Amino acid sequence: MGTPAPLGLQGAYTRGHRSTYDELRTRLLDVAGRLLDSSGPESLTVRRIAAEAGCSAQVIYTMFGSNEGLAEALYLEGFERFRRRLEAVPDRRDPLEHLTALGPAYRDAALSEPGYYSLMFERAIPGFVPSERARTLARAALNIVDRVIADCISAGYLVPTQPRRIADAVWAAAQGALSLERAGHLADGRTYETITTAAIRSFMTDPGPTPSP
Repeated sequence: MGTPAPLGLQGAYTRGHRSTYDELRTRLLDVAGRLLDSSGPESLTVRRIAAEAGCSAQVIYTMFGSNEGLAEALYLEGFERFRRRLEAVPDRRDPLEHLTALGPAYRDAALSEPGYYSLMFERAIPGFVPSERARTLARAALNIVDRVIADCISAGYLVPTQPRRIADAVWAAAQGALSLERAGHLADGRTYETITTAAIRSFMTDPGPTPSP
């Protein structure tokens, strides 16, 4: 038997292998997201994704298991990208200012990657239904909104209630305006700002002037 590899070397190999796997997985999801946006759901075949990404079809099956598994991975990746954009919004000393600043970041996330957005919210892949686990993880990706709302409640800006109740109301308002904007019925983001601000104000203890984003 050979001499076991030093733990340090083995750990470095494991980290390198994992990094390569993650990079390939990200590349495959990027390719699939671009295809969904540019060519529609019928373009999301394993063969085409493999050709675009420069790998074998077997690699895709190994990573995602099936077309359904790939769709669910894309769904979760979309919410993860939203999470990163919201987390990147700089903290404010005033939690209400922070909450207000999250609105434009959410809109930017939706409009900058329409392929992911259409899968997440518009059933872009016919027949795909996210699992309950995926739905739970997707909602958890937006927990930063719940946390900032909780800070607003503690600071006395918002009425005492479950933070998620407020977050879901603001989310619903944002999604309605975004759907109309994406469909060409709204020329810009002014209605989005008006509606999301109104949703926040409806829960305020003193609905005076709300900070602008």
